[in-house]
Amino acid sequence: MSQVQIVADPHIEEDNWKGTILAGLANYIDSGSIVSGAAALALWQAMYGLSDSLLGLIAAFGPNAIGAGVGAMIGGWLCDKLGRKRIYQYDMLVYAFGMAVLVFAVAPWMIVAGFVIVGLAVGADIPASWSLIAEEAPDNRRGKHSGVAQILWNLGPVVVLLMSLLLSEVMGLGELGARLVFAHLVVVALGLTFLRRKMRESRRWEETQEASYTPPPISTLFKGRYLISILGLVGIYGFWNLWAGTNGLFFPFLMETLGVATHAQSIALQCLNFFLGMVANYFIFMKYVDKVSHKTMFMVSAVMQVIGMSLLAIFPLTVPVVLAHVLILGFFQGFGAQSFFQLWSAEMFPTALRSTAQGVSFAIVRISLGVFSFFVPVLASTDFTVLAWILTGFLVVSAAVGWLWAPNNAGKSLEDIQREQQAA
Repeated sequence: MSQVQIVADPHIEEDNWKGTILAGLANYIDSGSIVSGAAALALWQAMYGLSDSLLGLIAAFGPNAIGAGVGAMIGGWLCDKLGRKRIYQYDMLVYAFGMAVLVFAVAPWMIVAGFVIVGLAVGADIPASWSLIAEEAPDNRRGKHSGVAQILWNLGPVVVLLMSLLLSEVMGLGELGARLVFAHLVVVALGLTFLRRKMRESRRWEETQEASYTPPPISTLFKGRYLISILGLVGIYGFWNLWAGTNGLFFPFLMETLGVATHAQSIALQCLNFFLGMVANYFIFMKYVDKVSHKTMFMVSAVMQVIGMSLLAIFPLTVPVVLAHVLILGFFQGFGAQSFFQLWSAEMFPTALRSTAQGVSFAIVRISLGVFSFFVPVLASTDFTVLAWILTGFLVVSAAVGWLWAPNNAGKSLEDIQREQQAA
């Protein structure tokens, strides 16, 4: 197999923030889909008599889990074959169609179909967008550009939660309010389809299409350093995601158990959690990720999140303990596992296989969460202290994998990182 060194385009040195935002909005629709779906399912369960098992299947195969995982695996492979722009432009039409089905759903089968379509489309957009952000960003500001997508991920739940509170409860629109929340995501997706038409293709990917370059086979990802990178990414983000996916379900439970927060106050605290993530991402991750040790930054976040979660396992459930939990977890997750998963999953693989590798890693994480979600009802019936220790354990494993594997790529070009990978 011939090996041709791909040289970075010397013109990739300006900050294309517009392109970064348009690509990063994939994270907004991802998180927005998850939160809006959770709110609507509670209403539809009462309206259509949906069984708990059907609700579990919808949650498992929707945008939060298996559906997104399968979409990422397929979309990632197509991105490397056909280009980033072609996939992230047209999959928004698929997403808009799936959301439209949910807007006008009048039967259980429409709800199931809508969530599955949305999940597949969301998953396909993630590797396309993340690859494009990393490949088009300046080498010494790649982490800063990646951080924009994470701010948008945290913004999605804030907007959706506040819209749901205003439309469904304050204005008393109920189910119509939930449909309007879905409708706003349709508008965002269609707007993205139009705006992304004017974006350029990744110039690094275009170089992989030259006749003089022979791309490595996909099997390369499952050997040596690339396999270690996939395992490291899945270990760090996978266990963190098991915590995040489960912890989110139990936050309302904490408020109800303590009896100190109304539904509106509970939503306000959830918004505070995501807002703190945005603050930390902007003032810590985006400001310093291209200048300091990645491993050090990750470990600070990981250790503090372990401390924040262990508060619920060690101390009785009181208002101060829960507030401390929210403040610590909300802030320190802003420059932790999820932010670094996006960045590292783009950095640790060659351009010709970058999206495929991201899709595989993302798929393993989301599909694992989908399978694990079937066991959540069993966990819910256990003693809460036991559950808190289990969730703390997930964060400990994520931190341990990071300690053993986390790379330090600050300031390096994607080509420099690949030369180091090949040399190793």
